[in-house]
Amino acid sequence: MAEKFNVVVIGGGPGGYVCSIRLAQLGFKTACIDSRTTLGGTCLNVGCIPSKSLLNLSEKFHNTKNLSEKGIEISSVKLNLDKMMKNKEKAVLNLTKGVDFLLKKNKVVYIKGHASFKSANKISVITENKPENIIEFEKVIICTGSESLSLPNVDFDEQTIISSTGALSLKSVPKKLFIVGGGYIGLEMGSVWSRLGSEVHVIEFLDHITPGMDNEISKEFIKILQKQGIKFHLETKVESIKKKSSGILIKSSNKEGKKIDFECDVVLISIGRKPNTKNLNLDKIGVQLDDKKRIKVNNKYETNVKNIFAIGDVIEGPMLAHKAEDEGIAVAEIIAGQAGHVNYDVIPGVVYTSPEVATVGKTEEQLKKDKINYKVGKFSLMANSRAKTINETEGFVKILADSNTDKVLGVHMIGSNAGELIAEMALAMEFGASSEDIARTCHAHPTFSEALKESALAVDKRAIHS
Repeated sequence: MAEKFNVVVIGGGPGGYVCSIRLAQLGFKTACIDSRTTLGGTCLNVGCIPSKSLLNLSEKFHNTKNLSEKGIEISSVKLNLDKMMKNKEKAVLNLTKGVDFLLKKNKVVYIKGHASFKSANKISVITENKPENIIEFEKVIICTGSESLSLPNVDFDEQTIISSTGALSLKSVPKKLFIVGGGYIGLEMGSVWSRLGSEVHVIEFLDHITPGMDNEISKEFIKILQKQGIKFHLETKVESIKKKSSGILIKSSNKEGKKIDFECDVVLISIGRKPNTKNLNLDKIGVQLDDKKRIKVNNKYETNVKNIFAIGDVIEGPMLAHKAEDEGIAVAEIIAGQAGHVNYDVIPGVVYTSPEVATVGKTEEQLKKDKINYKVGKFSLMANSRAKTINETEGFVKILADSNTDKVLGVHMIGSNAGELIAEMALAMEFGASSEDIARTCHAHPTFSEALKESALAVDKRAIHS
């Protein structure tokens, strides 16, 4: 007999496990199916969480080596990469166990195995060394995430030609690391290995890094990374990547068509991610995909097959864990007849380099394209008391507000703690705040958050400390 559920969630990543918990809270008999041996998806196992561990530890290592400049003398600092990796693995293990506990606590049935559709109401789950398990359901939510894209005719071996997954588990520090792609993930991984001793180069096809980010932030960001020793090759197209006996050969050309060869020990391909929709048998049940193999959904996350829903990286939108989580809660509440909703104008993005980069809402370029009149308020961290006392004065905060209503339309910042500071601005925007509202809010002194207040004051040209 097939086991029956009100709702089945395919995928145990941030979108899937959060959705499963919310469904169970709403009274549905829920199952969560995932093919990994541990829950948490790419984010927790080979993405956000392990990368943040390495970013944190590599920054501590780098800062410790330079403490003598600040009056703290240390005789020697030595890297133990093996211990650093074990610390990363411990953090991942603890968190995956935590997700497992949360599913049990909420009485979600966790099924390990590869799911594929047999019909619009039946799923086959295949587990190694076990017979096929048939699951019946009333509704199903697909949230199977995404996987790294590679270049044509280039396969990952995760040792010398690596994706972000391989970049988290290198056995030694590469002498020379090349990164193809100047986006969030590549720059974070480049920062890690640069601090640990690699000579890091970034090859980017465009004339700027972090595509889609506010232009002014992007320009400041590349200057800071260059000062840290990362080398950039912009407007450069990678034509081939080949293994040699002594390493990797990258053939490329610049915008003038000049051929350039690069040699390195390891190459990280970080050109984006693609939705993980293969092997689900979606064609069998008629679920429609777009030209990028993403699942088409309406504003209720419903596919063209009425009892089948999809969220997260498999649908249109930024491939971010927190976006998937919010969609997971929204779709669960929609299925329960409630008013689940995600405000896509207020989804923050963070690059966890040092300094951090954070953004929410519209960029100047988008506002110009949409012909929206706006005002700009900017404040440099050079004038922030907290930043000065801890020698972290690189960066600035920029607020974009509607010229007529003063409503905050976008906030972009680069600097220490930007990833935490952006939450205040996202909350302000969610409640429709004006720059005046932020300027009139008392901020503790001395804190980095005062830069938010000062940039809000600067929108009306009345900043105090600049």
